[in-house]
Amino acid sequence: MGFAFSPAALAVPVGTAVTVTNTSTATHTFTSVSGPAAFDSGQLEEGASAKVTFTKTGKYAYHCSIHNSMTGTVVVN
Repeated sequence: MGFAFSPAALAVPVGTAVTVTNTSTATHTFTSVSGPAAFDSGQLEEGASAKVTFTKTGKYAYHCSIHNSMTGTVVVN
């Protein structure tokens, strides 16, 4: 349990700050795979949060660098 991003797909306007919170007991990351700009939350323990502000339009694919099957997408318009 806790091995998926929710929601896995998100659409936001440019300039939006997205906060992710780890609600799992396992450690996870919020790390870009592709897109106009790179980001990496570092390791997030249970209850920890990270914020990424999306300042460029485009499609950002991301994953957990610890659990590569955890993936998602942010589309910035």
